[in-house]
Amino acid sequence: MILSQTMSIDTTVDVPWIQCAPCPVPQCYAQKNALFDPSRSSTSAAVRCGSPACRSLGSYGNGCSSNSTRNGGDCQYLIEYSGDRATAGTYMTDTLTISSSTTVMNFRFGCSHSVRGKFSDQTAGTMSLGGGAQSLLSQTARGLGNAFSYCVPAPSSSGFLSLGGPATTRTTTNSSSSSRSRFASTPLVRNAVNPSLYLVRLQGIVVAGRRLRVPPAVFSPGAIMDSSAVVTQLPPTAYRALRRAFGRAMAAYPTTEPTGNLDTCYDFLGFTNVTVPAVSLVFGGGAVVVLEPAAVMLSGCLAFTATSTDLALGFIGNVQTQTHEVLYDVAAGNVGFRRGAC
Repeated sequence: MILSQTMSIDTTVDVPWIQCAPCPVPQCYAQKNALFDPSRSSTSAAVRCGSPACRSLGSYGNGCSSNSTRNGGDCQYLIEYSGDRATAGTYMTDTLTISSSTTVMNFRFGCSHSVRGKFSDQTAGTMSLGGGAQSLLSQTARGLGNAFSYCVPAPSSSGFLSLGGPATTRTTTNSSSSSRSRFASTPLVRNAVNPSLYLVRLQGIVVAGRRLRVPPAVFSPGAIMDSSAVVTQLPPTAYRALRRAFGRAMAAYPTTEPTGNLDTCYDFLGFTNVTVPAVSLVFGGGAVVVLEPAAVMLSGCLAFTATSTDLALGFIGNVQTQTHEVLYDVAAGNVGFRRGAC
């Protein structure tokens, strides 16, 4: 029997995980799908403590279970997220069926028996796609290819996740090279301290046809491609320049109070038509991502925030890449953007 589960996607974490029975609330969170019960799967097995798979967890390792002496105990994992969220449980293997044509034997994942913080009840866990050896990408790279892409849709639309390469190669008869050439590509940079992260070099921002005057050094730390980040976080110097230029272009509309962490907001009550200035992100290698109006403003506010300092890593959020196919071509060492993909 195959148990279908709805998963979130995270490109900054390596270990895929799913809530497993027993997992009572509030020790776990209530979820829409039925809990996965490893005791009812003939192919599931706990990873043994001291095994290469357990040792490969590195910083995700959480010791051995104290209630099992079998084979030295069961390997335990711990994933800590920002916002004081975490999941912990047993590291396991089982057969993963992604589609009718794609099955992964001995797939390694976290069987969560405890969480901390808020997680969506619409998902049963997280299909992690980071750059480490434990991720879904690494576990499928040999059979499918060392690349993946996704498209975050506009509301009421459908997006997709494609493992092994861009979705365009699966829906057209074009060659892989010609299909990938439709992407605006920028070099992929790996972080020596945290190789799980996918970094890109944001080099400039264009507002209403004019490039902001931001010193190149401001963008030097790089920006993390983060599928779970909502809005893009810029170095404070770059964000202030964007906010000023955006404010000038939006001078016809009255401002209003900030909404959450979005501080540049407008009151459009009484306006039949609203003109949002064009905004583009310029990346290393010449890639230019032209943002849709819905990717510039969110709930009446400028959909960008500032990082703590100019020295901090930035984030490219999913609001800004909405409706773009974002290709993480790890084998080729680049990230691509294809507009209007979903």
